[in-house]
Amino acid sequence: MEYRQLGRSGLMVSTITLGTMTMGGKGKFASVGRVSLDEARRQIELCIDAGVNLIDTADVYSDGASEEIVGEALGGKRKGGVLIATKARFPMGAGPNDRGVSRHHLIQACEASLKRLRTDVIDLYQIHEWDGITPVEETLGALDLLVRQGKVRYVGCSNYSGWHIMKALGFSERDRLPRFVSQQIHYTLEAREAEYELVPISLDQGLGILVWSPLAGGLLSGKHRRGVTPEGTRQLAGWTEPPIRDEERLWSIVDVLVDIAGARNVSAAQVALAWTLGRPAVASVIIGGRNEAQLRDNLGAADLKLTAEERARLDKISVPALLYPYWHQVQTASDRLGPADRSLLAPFIES
Repeated sequence: MEYRQLGRSGLMVSTITLGTMTMGGKGKFASVGRVSLDEARRQIELCIDAGVNLIDTADVYSDGASEEIVGEALGGKRKGGVLIATKARFPMGAGPNDRGVSRHHLIQACEASLKRLRTDVIDLYQIHEWDGITPVEETLGALDLLVRQGKVRYVGCSNYSGWHIMKALGFSERDRLPRFVSQQIHYTLEAREAEYELVPISLDQGLGILVWSPLAGGLLSGKHRRGVTPEGTRQLAGWTEPPIRDEERLWSIVDVLVDIAGARNVSAAQVALAWTLGRPAVASVIIGGRNEAQLRDNLGAADLKLTAEERARLDKISVPALLYPYWHQVQTASDRLGPADRSLLAPFIES
């Protein structure tokens, strides 16, 4: 297992993170997975034995049941130096203050997560989604209090836009408040929108990227093909993440994945994960198995190294169209591009 530095922090995380959205099976999350406590124990042991040192969860997953299962499975112990990451933002009650990232809700949510996780400290506490009502400085002030109290070690964000991140980083610098070390985002061969702003920001500002749903909800696993949706998958259960805007493009990507996987005698899922792990600023991909077999297969991606030719094939079939102002930069300003610019524009300049 490879370990990478998480942003500008000194924290080292495994390139594979165990995701726990499949644990609990309550409410809408039942369509994602119904991993029980006993199964969760086996999955966690399997991952720790493979060198995984980060477990990611959230308070909203199965209404807190995911955190409870993680806490129970770990038994209040951090075997193998395992790190715990969780998130807060979404509704955890019916009251008007049971959501968002106000000082009131964030502190309340953190203390509740600590109890469910049966731990004294959360290693990475992430804002799960932007809150356009709460002032950024209020949220960062609450995170500062949690860090000073020793309840949180590092902070990150998730599902932020570029301007959301830069606004938060600006307040952190101005007011000497905790600075995000990471952002957790959706980023796959099928969905490369993050390359417009989020990946360049990560490179320029020193944020580590954690990738959620790196197999696009299983669509890049190779099991889904044109006109074929396997029984028991979350798509048949009505799960709508991620949205697919160009189905023909998706299947063309899957065709290349399956072809490369067959030639390498590995799964298409491993190829998709290996591609994502090779992208700029990516620290770790978050995998969550509906069963042990899925998890074992996904863990194999940690050791798979794609050739330059394989990467080029995947890049070409999935390349995002250049939006404004990027096409204008390519045409008029390609003489003075920095590393962050080149993360998106280099293929268009060099072609």
